[in-house]
Amino acid sequence: MDFKEFKELVFSAGKEQGLSDMEIYATRSKAFRVKAYQEDVDDYSLSVVQGIGFRGRYGQKVGYAYVETLDEDSVSFLIAKAKANAQIIDSDDEIEFFAGATNYPKIEAFNEILAELPTAEKIKSALDLEKYALAADERVSMVNWAATGYSEGEVYIANTKGLEQSFRSNGAYGIVSAVVQEGEQVKTGTRYFFGTDWSKFDAKYLAEEAVQEGISLLNAGTVKSKDYRILLRYDVARELLGTFASVFSAENVQKGLSLLANKLNTDIASPIVTLVDDPLLVHGGASAPFDGEGVATKTKKVIDSGKLTTYLHNLKTAKKDGVESTGNASRPSFKSTVSISPTNFFIQPGKKDFNELVRELDTGLIIISVQGTHSGADSVSGDFSLGAYGYLVEDGEISKPVDQITIAGNFFELLQNVEIIGSDLEFDVPGSFGSMGSPSLIIKSLAVSGD
Repeated sequence: MDFKEFKELVFSAGKEQGLSDMEIYATRSKAFRVKAYQEDVDDYSLSVVQGIGFRGRYGQKVGYAYVETLDEDSVSFLIAKAKANAQIIDSDDEIEFFAGATNYPKIEAFNEILAELPTAEKIKSALDLEKYALAADERVSMVNWAATGYSEGEVYIANTKGLEQSFRSNGAYGIVSAVVQEGEQVKTGTRYFFGTDWSKFDAKYLAEEAVQEGISLLNAGTVKSKDYRILLRYDVARELLGTFASVFSAENVQKGLSLLANKLNTDIASPIVTLVDDPLLVHGGASAPFDGEGVATKTKKVIDSGKLTTYLHNLKTAKKDGVESTGNASRPSFKSTVSISPTNFFIQPGKKDFNELVRELDTGLIIISVQGTHSGADSVSGDFSLGAYGYLVEDGEISKPVDQITIAGNFFELLQNVEIIGSDLEFDVPGSFGSMGSPSLIIKSLAVSGD
């Protein structure tokens, strides 16, 4: 039974059982992963998951339920469960069912050529990652991670108000992590690729880059504790953005869980910072023509030249604020209720490449990795204190690797202290709450604890 046939059965049965407004949110996903170890396939997995999330209005409340099979028994279960759930909900929030937009944007999120990539090619790519890493330098003691993966998904939403939309997306990744050893010193370098065009995947390049990073960290030492001018590499910058992305949610603002309350149309960042949420990004990891409530998505500047221009809204928060939804209703799974998240969320890049940024930094620290964002960062206050490592820069050149340090600061102050933005925008592998991207950033000052 396909999604549309199942929808007709559910809506018909729901009407007979006294439900008024009804909606189904259906997803089907396929995921593949292969990991290489010691020139053989160490781990191989292929999964296919589908499910239906259902919302139905019974009386004045909306109940939720979900199933993972599409059959007549599931229809009865959904109706009964949603009715029971509606009767125990004590929230007074009014749930709106969206009737659909006049027009929906067209997106490029599914690559047919990628979908037909042979399994043998994916396996070979994982084995190549390990092979090239081991061959890159005699100091490589092991490759602790060499893997490739592929995923594709379909989303379908329909309700009794006339909404009916669907889209597909896919993507693939490769990741390699190499351990290098010199005497008693052991360091690790990691690189990854994500995209929809597998012709851009280069196993040799990724492997050698990972190895070179590991080697560059050998003989690392610490530095004196003080405030430093900081160059956050793109991957660290986007990790911090992802850690604090929830502060832009209108739901968190309304609940008092964001310091951005009452900050609309005020300067909250350096005038060179523009933060974009772009669900229409061509082959973006989180691109979608509609959100988790069926609202048409649109590109928006959340921060425009330093000024906060909008929060991220779903229908409920938009109604509370008397504005339109920004199309950021989120359902990480068919099992999830509606929340808010960004899509392709990124800081707009500048024009200087990484080497130019190093020269511009002159004297300071490059941070290439942070640890402890889950425990060392407070998404409400914006404060963070994180273990880190990277390089000391003197007179515009890298002078030595640095580890055993802690960087501390505040996300909101960091936004205000961005001095230069690089051109090297990169996105992470998309997750349940969007795809984060950032170029490298030079920050005026962060506190560093070392010696």
